[in-house]
Amino acid sequence: MSAIFQEIQRRSLQHSTRREFLRDSGVGLGATWLAMQGTNAFGATPVSINHDPQSPLAPVDPQLSPKVKRVIFLHMVGAPSQLELFDYKPELAKLDGKDCPSEYLEGQRFAFIQGVPQMLGPVYDFSQHGESGTFMSDRLPHLSKIADELTFIKTMTTDQFNHGPAQLMVQSGNQNLGYPSIGAWTTYGLGTENQNLPGFIVLLSGGIPRVGKSLWTSGFLPSVYQGVQCRSSGDPVLNIKNPRGVSSSIRRSALDSLNQLNQQTYNEMGDPETVTRMAQYEMAFRMQMEAPEVMNINDETAATLDAYGATPGKESFANNCLLARRLCEAGVRFIQLYDMGWDSHGAAKSEALNGGFVGKCEKMDKPVAALITDLKQRGLLDETLVVWGAEFGRTPMQENRGGRKMAMLGRDHNPNAFTYFMAGAGVKKGMSYGETDKYGYHVKKNPVHISDFHATLLELLGYNHKSLTVPFQGLNQRLTGVKEAKVVRDILA
Repeated sequence: MSAIFQEIQRRSLQHSTRREFLRDSGVGLGATWLAMQGTNAFGATPVSINHDPQSPLAPVDPQLSPKVKRVIFLHMVGAPSQLELFDYKPELAKLDGKDCPSEYLEGQRFAFIQGVPQMLGPVYDFSQHGESGTFMSDRLPHLSKIADELTFIKTMTTDQFNHGPAQLMVQSGNQNLGYPSIGAWTTYGLGTENQNLPGFIVLLSGGIPRVGKSLWTSGFLPSVYQGVQCRSSGDPVLNIKNPRGVSSSIRRSALDSLNQLNQQTYNEMGDPETVTRMAQYEMAFRMQMEAPEVMNINDETAATLDAYGATPGKESFANNCLLARRLCEAGVRFIQLYDMGWDSHGAAKSEALNGGFVGKCEKMDKPVAALITDLKQRGLLDETLVVWGAEFGRTPMQENRGGRKMAMLGRDHNPNAFTYFMAGAGVKKGMSYGETDKYGYHVKKNPVHISDFHATLLELLGYNHKSLTVPFQGLNQRLTGVKEAKVVRDILA
């Protein structure tokens, strides 16, 4: 427990009656016994992270020896079909247009499929690439060239098959609102290198995800650890410039006066959010000097802009990938990109596998390959982990609605098996982990639940996932939740 949490608990207890203490503590004799043993409910000793209240984002030494210094997480919102990108299933092609076998329907829940759907073979061609012989779709000509840099997990699974809860599960380890995101846990556990920029920055393309800012919230952690949404065109943050007639010296003087009032309030009340507010005001002041420069891609060479497919002054996924590299260079700890528009249904041409999916692949393939290549050329890939993934996968059956075949090609939601890939620090290059069944519907070998992925990511960042906990609602909460989770050690370098 951090010094801030200890102090606020001490102050609150001073003003509590016995009845209030028992009501609010949320603990029984069993939890008290566990606390006396110095372990948490997961059988691990909690890590004590003592943040400087005046500098809560200052770098912190992790529990273990870290293999990763920073993370770039690319979330394809809507869930692209792994069967058209990475998970090659020639046996599925043999069943194209035939009724789905009954064993694939019994006991299953679907978002839209009703009755007996038809199977849908791979819509695009696959071929092998690199020394690893990795099968990849012809929709990914640029990523195919760096196949030996990539680490695939073909057997991701989740408990959720609707977009909102599944996105929350990926980003916070819980399908419910109000839990800290991965980026918040990371900056809480490690701080960040550049004190003039937020430790956790979020970039959007194509719109706002369904559950919005809940995906990058700090939850029950101090709000200084929540993600800061920046823009890839115009001012990186709204109102980052001083109003007309207000100089930096005037702003500094006003901020000093405000800090004195906030410090007095903190001394009287002990609320850690007051300290957070002070730190955020200071961060905003420092960001005015550095953020506009870091977020300006106009000074990139024509060759670099072309490699990413980036266009200065435009909001795009390509621009955001280039910005991710610049933020990485600037020392930002966790950089989160959300790209909307991957919901591969057959209800509309803009989403269909033989429609808008093609354009989405083109706009994703080139900048992601450029990002990984650029990081490697600049010597940053050895300490940065790039993660690509979504909230779930897609079914081998063609989507129908009301039991009727749809005009365009689409697949329904599939939480049973989907693909992630990674590149960079701490993971083995050019490998594929796990195997799905011959139709790509269920895991055949080596399942990796979202919580296992979280445990692995924290391990790479230098933390035992069972030990990085924060007390909340009577439980030492953790990113991986209360169920058992494992580190996928076979993919670790």
